[in-house]
Amino acid sequence: MSGRVEPSYDPDRAFSRADIVFVTTPSFMADKIAETLAAWIKPTADIFLVPGTGGMECPFVNALPNNRVFGLQRVPSVARLIANGKVYAEGYRAELHLAALPKSEAYRGCRMIEDIFDMPCEPLPDYLNVTLVPSNPILHTTRLYSLFKDYRDGKVYDRIPLFYEHWSDDTSEILFECDDEVQKLCRTLPEFDLSYVRSLREHYESDTPSALTAKIRSIKGFKGLATPSVAVNGGYIPDFDSRYFTADFSYGLQILCQIADMVGSPAPNMKKVLDWYLKLKPSKGFDYADYGITDLARFKEFYSK
Repeated sequence: MSGRVEPSYDPDRAFSRADIVFVTTPSFMADKIAETLAAWIKPTADIFLVPGTGGMECPFVNALPNNRVFGLQRVPSVARLIANGKVYAEGYRAELHLAALPKSEAYRGCRMIEDIFDMPCEPLPDYLNVTLVPSNPILHTTRLYSLFKDYRDGKVYDRIPLFYEHWSDDTSEILFECDDEVQKLCRTLPEFDLSYVRSLREHYESDTPSALTAKIRSIKGFKGLATPSVAVNGGYIPDFDSRYFTADFSYGLQILCQIADMVGSPAPNMKKVLDWYLKLKPSKGFDYADYGITDLARFKEFYSK
């Protein structure tokens, strides 16, 4: 396709003739987007969730049972908004990984992604390789916990470190503890091939907290990214409206803790970080029960499709 494509707020124009739909909205918008698509989309259309984490699969599979739903394990690159309609992207990944519901469609989804993005794409054997990936749900949340665990109403910080460039060893320590809990959780689900839920120790090639700190501080795509905060009289406070909070706790870490509870896998560190946030900002967030997944048997049935 050549030339400029004009954006449209008309769902008929945007969706009714679409063969492929990419959903890039935050997880907390998934129910509304799925409901809108259900009213307009063709049953033969393919839906790609970028990324597919945050429980995105549940509202789309429920609302669109006849469509194929694909989820990327991670985004293709780091993107920054310059202005409305203009995005700067850098740090493109060497390859992408994709899962599908039903899982038999993963290979076909990868071929489409390769054609569209001109990037290699590897199919994942089970969608839980996307749901359980230890990325933002523990990466962002443990960093925010380590920065603001002493926060209370009325507290103001003189300065706030950069999110990645000023990464600390205490963040790396609790991140590794949460990462270990995710790996233990995976081992309680032998019915699924979860070999692509790679430990962050492997992902960042770091065996110790200090090595992880140095690695994260050195990543070019992470340079200059500020910690979500708001300027107030006398300094700064956390920006609880940032997606790092609204998405990665209630629609990230909360999902991991719910799965841990369903399978009976201990997760004290993940729950400590989640409880800290919920005490500051009580919120309902993601709940498997909203999609009819109320026990382990129903959970396994949903992801075995």
